[in-house]
Amino acid sequence: MDLELINYNLRGGAEAFVRESDRAYYSQIEKLAEDMIRGSAERPVILICGPSGSGKTTTALALERLLDGSGHETHTISMDNYFKSMTPEERELYQRGELDLEAPARLDIELLNGQLADIAAGKPVYIPKYDFKRNESVAGARLLVRKPGELVILEGIHALNPEVITVPERLFASIYVSVRTRVSMDNFVLHPERIRLMRRMIRDSVYRGRSFAETLDMYESVQKGESRYIMPYKRRAHYEIDSFIAYELGAYRKRLLGFLRENARLEDVRELMEAAEAVDDGIIPPDSLIREFIGGSSYRY
Repeated sequence: MDLELINYNLRGGAEAFVRESDRAYYSQIEKLAEDMIRGSAERPVILICGPSGSGKTTTALALERLLDGSGHETHTISMDNYFKSMTPEERELYQRGELDLEAPARLDIELLNGQLADIAAGKPVYIPKYDFKRNESVAGARLLVRKPGELVILEGIHALNPEVITVPERLFASIYVSVRTRVSMDNFVLHPERIRLMRRMIRDSVYRGRSFAETLDMYESVQKGESRYIMPYKRRAHYEIDSFIAYELGAYRKRLLGFLRENARLEDVRELMEAAEAVDDGIIPPDSLIREFIGGSSYRY
């Protein structure tokens, strides 16, 4: 998508363009929800996978809201809550930026699959909660009981990995979410992974107590993890969603531009960010996917 066209639309009516951009994302989820409803009896579990910063969580919650509204009660679980507490050795590696944060081994795979099996069978389970600021797992944080006919969404970066999710394939439908659209300016094209990086930097600062620099320092490791743990399995997805929001560069401008001007590693991002028309927070709806990263969402993450 051409950045000048985005800017032109924002100057011509920012609120209308913001609504139109969010609508383009939600229309994908609405079409997908129709299929989930048709297959709900055979596939009560919905797996949502995608790389970090792809908008998996908002997609899961938006899908849940649509399914609930259609009379199909749905429960959403984040795979992040099955991370194991960091050991002292892992904490040392983390401080040095040497811990593979994306590795499946960081998950309590046995607990995850045991609880998925119990949920599918209608047995009560206590879902854990992972505290990212303390890097610790809190056991039994939430009781979940799936009643007959209800659906369960599990979202996480390893949701399509057959070594992580071992429940029978006949029980689930699967969705791959990521930024697919490229933003261009003149002869320059910004790769979608850079947009996901911007999202991560802002989200980690708002919710996980990490500085922009700390998130950027982990960027190479995260990319390696995606290539190793996510990309090989994305073709297993039954559906795909492009989570790009046309106005998002403008929404991130005031948050990131100062840092970008001081950091030569992100010169490509800086050039487009400087050219992007700024978008005021006040016109971004509370249910926008952008709110997953900047805060103020109507969804409970």
